[in-house]
Amino acid sequence: MEGKLRNPKHGITGPLSAAKPTEIDIQFTKALEEELHKHNLYEDESMSQKRQSVLGRLTDLVNEWISETLEKKSGGSLLLHRKGHVFTFGSYRLGVHGKGADCDTLCVGPRGVTRDDFFSTMLEKLQNHPLVTDIQAVPDAYVPVIKMKFDGIEIDLLYAQLAYAEVPEKFDITDAIHLKNIDEKSVLSLNGCRVTDMILQLVPNVDTFRTVLRAIKLWSKRRGIYGNVYGYLGGVSWALLAARICQFFPNAAPGVVVNRFFLVCTRWIWNASNPVKLNEIKDSEYGLTHKVWNPSIYPRDALHLMPIITPAYPAMNSTYNVSESTKSVMVEEFKRGLDITMAF
Repeated sequence: MEGKLRNPKHGITGPLSAAKPTEIDIQFTKALEEELHKHNLYEDESMSQKRQSVLGRLTDLVNEWISETLEKKSGGSLLLHRKGHVFTFGSYRLGVHGKGADCDTLCVGPRGVTRDDFFSTMLEKLQNHPLVTDIQAVPDAYVPVIKMKFDGIEIDLLYAQLAYAEVPEKFDITDAIHLKNIDEKSVLSLNGCRVTDMILQLVPNVDTFRTVLRAIKLWSKRRGIYGNVYGYLGGVSWALLAARICQFFPNAAPGVVVNRFFLVCTRWIWNASNPVKLNEIKDSEYGLTHKVWNPSIYPRDALHLMPIITPAYPAMNSTYNVSESTKSVMVEEFKRGLDITMAF
């Protein structure tokens, strides 16, 4: 409405329906959740506590490494806040990870601690740790990463080097100000956390979103349409799509949202002129000039067939690998999913 600010959790268009759940909706959702539990999609409490313990020990190790690195480079003369931050992203941060899932993590450090340090002294520290096994460094990857098992928990660890002499204790990773004067690999490394956190900020009901996303991920994997590498949607894309449907139906029970997911995706006009997005795309923030997805400017962006846009600056299309054939398969699966869920 004019003169009234729209709730950002309702997306750029507002809800399609604000209807609240009926008793039938609640019962349908209960049946859905029971089915999800049958497929062992939830981590038990003991493993959850172990994962948190591992992340705590990893954070201590990272801070120790940052402190040692800064002290060595300064000869002990710098009196700085010699700590960084360790953030999680992906399915663990979204709260939809299952048993045995890996944990995507990001180490954020100051400008005095470089990526070369990360792949040398930090890698060495991890290699010498008694609880770290199966360690593999991939410094030349599109997003450089150290892969390992820490006390049996699979971890992918990224590094972002900020432009600050010291990393602020209170650090809002979604604020694009932190992208100023940093290298492109650090921007990419930060992007996973920034996108994940913004998804959680932009859905109207986090618990509903999590149930819906668990259901959609299970369905897409069972139907063989999960994975960027195969030309389908990867985990981030399914999360963004599920989040957008939650915005359309902010008060609906998860079982209803799953049905509406198939309904909206079946009717959606899939082309570059009609991208799925959780918020408005910003061309720039704080005077930054990173490339932002824009089919009006970039001819390659205009060729994207099922654009699902990340909410954090710089906005990117998460589905660039989709082809005409994989798009056709997914659209047919949306129709099949709609037919099945309408029967309940």
